Amino acid sequence: MGLSAEFEAHLRSGITTVCRCWSLVRCDGASYGFTDHDGALEFEGMVFKADTGMTAKALQQTSGLAVDNSEALGALSDASITEADIAAGRFDGAVVKAWLVNWADLDQRVLQFRGTIGELQRSGGAFQAELRGLSEALNQPQGRVYQRQDTSVLEDGSFGFDLDVPGYRAQIAVEEVEDARIFRFADLAGFEPRWFERGKFEVLSGAAQGLVGVVKNDRLSNEGREIELWESIRAPIKTGDMLRISAGYDQRPETSRLKFHNYINYRGFPFIPGEDWLMSVPKRGGVNDGGSLNQ
Repeated sequence: MGLSAEFEAHLRSGITTVCRCWSLVRCDGASYGFTDHDGALEFEGMVFKADTGMTAKALQQTSGLAVDNSEALGALSDASITEADIAAGRFDGAVVKAWLVNWADLDQRVLQFRGTIGELQRSGGAFQAELRGLSEALNQPQGRVYQRQDTSVLEDGSFGFDLDVPGYRAQIAVEEVEDARIFRFADLAGFEPRWFERGKFEVLSGAAQGLVGVVKNDRLSNEGREIELWESIRAPIKTGDMLRISAGYDQRPETSRLKFHNYINYRGFPFIPGEDWLMSVPKRGGVNDGGSLNQ
């Protein structure tokens, strides 16, 4: 909603009844509303609470492509943003909106900021969150990269493969867990060794529900199967919590062809010449394919 003529006239009057409101929507869908007004407000289907201690520094915005810069400050509360949720990473990448609102007439408001949460710090019973504007995405690499390995990601749909096909996912309860990073299962058969390496590890129930990890190692032993993650899940996990583990993809053409039978959607360039090809010389025998010259 843009700045209406009525709201502009109210701001120019010199005697205003304005406040700021923020909405925060996590990647798992949980939503929160905050305001610096002394009473709760409600618009756009969300209640903005006044008892959260939430404040924000002045927005710094430009008309160019510079990244909008701001910070949000607040007190940790069991009823809103908790220290446990921050430690678990549940607010990483959450979508933030900020409005300037006439609390006497909620139809008079203007959206001042839209972006995501960047770096988030906590100390002394409070948190401080960096807010990143929409132009932050322009700092990320765009387009495809001309390289040997596949640049697509299995989970985002760019690889064009449905992981719900039988044999590519396992849903199983936690049997034995160590440091929220190493999981051991007595019965996780039917999958080849290292099948889940680089795959997605999702927690479906319990205190860590919604958290995600990446499989580092997938080992078979006489006792069963051991799944090791790159990083520990940042919330308690107990025996009986449900998990979903997806097959991993290492971006190699052999894996695309033999493991997923999806070479038609391979987005790498496995036959481009290597660096040694630039220094190669004519020779009578052998294959001049850009491989190592020291064989």
